[in-house]
Amino acid sequence: MFAYVLVNTFVVAIWAITGSGFFWPIFPILGWGIGLFFHGWDVYQGPLTEQQIQEEIHRIDAAR
Repeated sequence: MFAYVLVNTFVVAIWAITGSGFFWPIFPILGWGIGLFFHGWDVYQGPLTEQQIQEEIHRIDAAR
């Protein structure tokens, strides 16, 4: 998270120093932010239960 804030602050500073036209830093900020969000989601959702695994196996078998 610290790297995200530091790098994006640097990118915004470059934007500000070079004329402050179109706010192009929004693209790396949002792109990286979406990736961080889904990584956090994956990390903090918790482990799968045996029941969830069996339900997924059943769902896949039923789709065949």
